[in-house]
Amino acid sequence: MKEAATPSTEPIGQNLIKLISNLCFSVFVFTVLIFTVIAITYQPPDPWLESAPALTKFFTQSENATFQIDNSIFKTGEDIQTVSISAPAALPSTGITEEVIEKSEAKIEIENENASTTLQSSGCEDSNLVNCSDPMVLIAVERFNLKRFKTNIVFLDYQTPVNGSNPDECDVSWRFRNKKEKSWRKYRDFRRFKFGYGDNCTYEIVHANGWHSGLNARRPRAATRPGGRTRPRVAPPVRDDEINDTIPTLGSDLNFRKGKYLYYSRGGDYCKGMNQYMWSFLCGLGEAMYLNRTFVMDLSLCLSGSYNPSGKDEEGKDFRYYFDFEHLKEAASIVEESEFLRDWKKWDRSHKRKIPVRKIVTHKTTPMQLKKDKSSIIWRQFDSPEPENYWYRVCEGEASKHVQRPWHAIWKSKRLMNIVSDISGRMDWDFDAVHVVRGEKAVNKERWPHLDSDTSPDALVEKVQKMVHPWRNLYVATNEPFYNYFDKLRSHFKVHLLDDYKEMWGETSDWFNETRELNGGRAVEFDGYMRVAVDTEVFYRGKTRVETFYNLTSDCKDGINTC
Repeated sequence: MKEAATPSTEPIGQNLIKLISNLCFSVFVFTVLIFTVIAITYQPPDPWLESAPALTKFFTQSENATFQIDNSIFKTGEDIQTVSISAPAALPSTGITEEVIEKSEAKIEIENENASTTLQSSGCEDSNLVNCSDPMVLIAVERFNLKRFKTNIVFLDYQTPVNGSNPDECDVSWRFRNKKEKSWRKYRDFRRFKFGYGDNCTYEIVHANGWHSGLNARRPRAATRPGGRTRPRVAPPVRDDEINDTIPTLGSDLNFRKGKYLYYSRGGDYCKGMNQYMWSFLCGLGEAMYLNRTFVMDLSLCLSGSYNPSGKDEEGKDFRYYFDFEHLKEAASIVEESEFLRDWKKWDRSHKRKIPVRKIVTHKTTPMQLKKDKSSIIWRQFDSPEPENYWYRVCEGEASKHVQRPWHAIWKSKRLMNIVSDISGRMDWDFDAVHVVRGEKAVNKERWPHLDSDTSPDALVEKVQKMVHPWRNLYVATNEPFYNYFDKLRSHFKVHLLDDYKEMWGETSDWFNETRELNGGRAVEFDGYMRVAVDTEVFYRGKTRVETFYNLTSDCKDGINTC
């Protein structure tokens, strides 16, 4: 009986061991299979693809982090580098200094000695009479301005003073450069000065009027009609003559045929935010420079609805409203799209031999592959669905090693910057600034639980008083739509808001008439992007700057848990 039981129990133990072994092996095989599938299907982030968003964040972040998440303006070349590589050989870096004034004064003294005259001012016996053509009048103005504004602006040159409205007044005009800007653009001011006499009969400035007060020193402008007759311009006579927005032409057919062009068809970046649009535009311009070609540029933009109260995208905006087209023409080889297409069609109609064209249908064709292409026109077409039709995809991956975005070529519009200078000048370049973020963020209590209460009128008064001296000029840059929201601050400061300066883009303004001219005689709206651009630039010029997310609230810029 016992011997019969032994053979019956051994197979059971062996079968149990085999079952356990098979089960473990199956688990092992199944695990290996899972890891194999993951290894095949998982694609780790391409470091080159990841670099584009990283660079976007770096180059487009505002100097002040407060503005980064509130329809921030595109950070242009004048913000991110000290001197453009395309800058003139001699930049007006120092301007008129005390040493320059002393040399001018010494020269005048020598001239007077040679003429057997004294250095003292003419007409000193009459304290109510000033000879504005006396060189010492200009010396007095230069010294006064240098002492008053030397921390803010660089004085470049002066015009000869002219008579004011009273015998003891002179109007003086000068050009200057703002120290907060890294560009070499020039601005103009003209002011009225009241003079008296000091020791040794030298000129002293008794009183200086404010920004653009010296009306007799402004340069008159008149448009000439056929036949020599003149008529006054609609725009004020202080119009900036240094802006050249004309569209360059290719000239003769031969010039067009000799050219090499890179043409980007409109892609998915159209109507996107300005940061994405310009990031893509600089990719195309950079590729054109890499290929040593002329970039075909569409001046017509679509402004994203995020900048408009209606929330609707707006087509038909002109590039020149927002950016400095004159500087772009100097820094890069470009041709306007309609001019290019017209000359292209004209050539094809009048010549049997067509222009050699290479059409590129995918961004995966790299700039390096096109380096030796001899076609007159390389035409990139972006017909794929988003995001394959974004221009910036051309500069991703390996191409980012070769194509450099020409940041130096893009500056902000001189017309908008003139408004910035006007606002700053009216506060005599001596003001503090606070940025108050409200709008949708103040309503969204889940992401910004304290923002609304921390930027309430009472809270603003309490917090700003700790950082800004009483009765200082205080510029408030904000997206708060209600003008009277900041009335409580007016009891402690001289408050200035962007809407206090509406006349600068109103129907009688320089900006209005010049942009209307660009728009074929149709009025141009001072839109949300323009407002935020001017607001931001004036804010940067404040001596003390109070930020929403650094000074007014403990909430994070991007919401809860993002600090």
